[in-house]
Amino acid sequence: MPRRGDAGVDPSHSGDPRPPRARDALGRPLPVGVAGVDGPRADPGRSPAEALAEAQAWLDARRPFAAHEVLEDAWRAAPTDERDLWQGLAQLAVGLTHAMRGNPRGAVALLERGSRHLTRYQSTPPHGVDVTGLQRWAGTLLEQVRGLPQGHVPPEAPVPTLASGFPTA
Repeated sequence: MPRRGDAGVDPSHSGDPRPPRARDALGRPLPVGVAGVDGPRADPGRSPAEALAEAQAWLDARRPFAAHEVLEDAWRAAPTDERDLWQGLAQLAVGLTHAMRGNPRGAVALLERGSRHLTRYQSTPPHGVDVTGLQRWAGTLLEQVRGLPQGHVPPEAPVPTLASGFPTA
């Protein structure tokens, strides 16, 4: 299902979708006719373990926007009591995306928001999600990007580990 603001949706709302716009490795739309990179397939039916494993693989490949897409599918399909968890994970991935794109203001906003969404899961994190480790990781990245001028990318931003059993590359 197309998302709000998705470049693949016809703005005339005629119901006829256009082919999705190609994107670069960090999820930026490319000009029409330019080939992009492959990303994850939409699949809101992934199990939580499958979503975490696939998102981790995209993160390890330094493709956080693709990880965000997987986590966003999980967020939309999650039961009510887990929606904040998946939303927070998706926002952390987008925060890393913004940092890697040289957008420190966007990175700070998303990293802070994502970390806040995870707070309620600190004592009993579902699905083996390393909430404490992710919040620590977000704090470290926030220190790197806070105060950077637009267009500056922090030194090699570390990739987070989402859950136990998924070591980073």
